[in-house]
Amino acid sequence: MREFLGNEFFWVLLTVAFLTQLIKFAIYSVKERRLSVGWLFQTGGMPSSHSASVSALSTVVGFKEGVGSPLFGVVLFLSLMVMYDAAGLRRAAGEQARMINRIVDELLQGHPLSQERLKELLGHTPAEVLAGAALGFLLSLLFLLK
Repeated sequence: MREFLGNEFFWVLLTVAFLTQLIKFAIYSVKERRLSVGWLFQTGGMPSSHSASVSALSTVVGFKEGVGSPLFGVVLFLSLMVMYDAAGLRRAAGEQARMINRIVDELLQGHPLSQERLKELLGHTPAEVLAGAALGFLLSLLFLLK
């Protein structure tokens, strides 16, 4: 357990993910002019913490193992897949949820029926993914080069 708790690279990755969520919290707090703790746990939005995390992971592995190592190749491939999924499949699911919510809203207008809304902010725009990837790279470099 001591060895795991002393793994500085794990803590770098966890810190990058946490800092990215804090940045997202700050952005949405300013944008919405209110505070909501829920934004700390929100998926989707600017910047992408998924992208920041896997970008930091690739950076840490590349720094530690070398960019020519098989491990870096595998991690980079999986990182790119996560970012592609965030901007593709998860974003499409969020857009479908938005459309379903609109249909349900229109169908229930004037009816006392209440309907739970689907979560719409699931994925990311390409800009959110790129911002997250850049943030993860830069934050992990700050920790690695300290």
